[in-house]
Amino acid sequence: MEAKTQGAMAPALQFSVPLFWPMAAAAAMGQAELELFRKNLKFLMEAQKIDHGLKPRFATPNTVLLELHTQRLRAFGEAGATGVPTLVIAPYAGHSAAIADYHDGQSLVQTLLAAGLPRVLVTDWKSASLDMRDYDIDNYLAELNVCIDDLGGRVNLIGLCQGGWMAAMYTARFPDRVPALVLAGAPIDTHAGDGPLKRMVEASPPGFYEDLVALGGGLMRGRAMLRGWKNMHPDEQYLDKYVRLYQHIDDPEYVSKAEAFSAWYENTIDLPGRWYLQAINELFKENRLAQGRFVALGRQISLREIRCPLYLLAGESDDITPKEQVFAAETLVGTARQDIVKAVAPGGHIGLFMGSRPLQQFWPQIAKWIPDAQRRR
Repeated sequence: MEAKTQGAMAPALQFSVPLFWPMAAAAAMGQAELELFRKNLKFLMEAQKIDHGLKPRFATPNTVLLELHTQRLRAFGEAGATGVPTLVIAPYAGHSAAIADYHDGQSLVQTLLAAGLPRVLVTDWKSASLDMRDYDIDNYLAELNVCIDDLGGRVNLIGLCQGGWMAAMYTARFPDRVPALVLAGAPIDTHAGDGPLKRMVEASPPGFYEDLVALGGGLMRGRAMLRGWKNMHPDEQYLDKYVRLYQHIDDPEYVSKAEAFSAWYENTIDLPGRWYLQAINELFKENRLAQGRFVALGRQISLREIRCPLYLLAGESDDITPKEQVFAAETLVGTARQDIVKAVAPGGHIGLFMGSRPLQQFWPQIAKWIPDAQRRR
């Protein structure tokens, strides 16, 4: 009797071992419960993957033309293309420049190439190492200038977000090198409008950003910035996106897009502390670029020196760079009014660079505008 009892208990004892608990759970379930268990397990594995298991990548084949301290210069399209190339200055704000070539079929680079630009280049900014902690904006402008030298000395510039104010600085410093300029979601007049980022900078106590840099060992750590961005939209970042993932866990297209975004968003890069503090203090707090008081590569620059055709693109619901900060450029540059185009795209900040509607409705027009604009120079 004792042996029989032990034999009957053996399967239960076997499933009590942690290794076998999924099999024990499955054995005790009906079909509906089993399907729910499968979905829950699939969701948990996917949530872990999108939070910690992916890395950003460029969607389109490309060649690294230059390897510099601050960036890799990536080239897309026809290697032997003639004429003035188009250089996309990607954001350098804590995330990978892969946002410019986000996902196959949902890529700014692919859109520009398909619309007729034969050669597109992207600044692929590197994460700052500790020996770069004292790099400032001039270091980045100088290496940008090296890239443009290697491209023949003249480029059409597309500046995205923070890359927009860098594009404006470069064009003001070297106006004859840029025949056409596009600024998308670029904070040119940081005191315009009333976005949450502007309010946050204004409300921060003295020494706040210096303390963050000190905690990072002289760097502004990307993970610290990511926590701040997530806390601007806590419901979305800590609840809603997981609810949507669960609802669509069996939709391969949705999961693929969720993975592409998380690969970019959850992986951050570090910024030099000196660069970061210069941007916060001189650009966002003191607004020196808009006021003509910023010194770039040894010379005080004025946006009035920008005289090339200018395209300004803003997001309707952009809470990072309100459209007033972008469109303020119209009154600050020296470009003739008839050579300035302004457009408002649906969606928010990141959507300007990778959203379906901006990519379909606005960027093909910009790609066609660029060669027409450069011919007017």
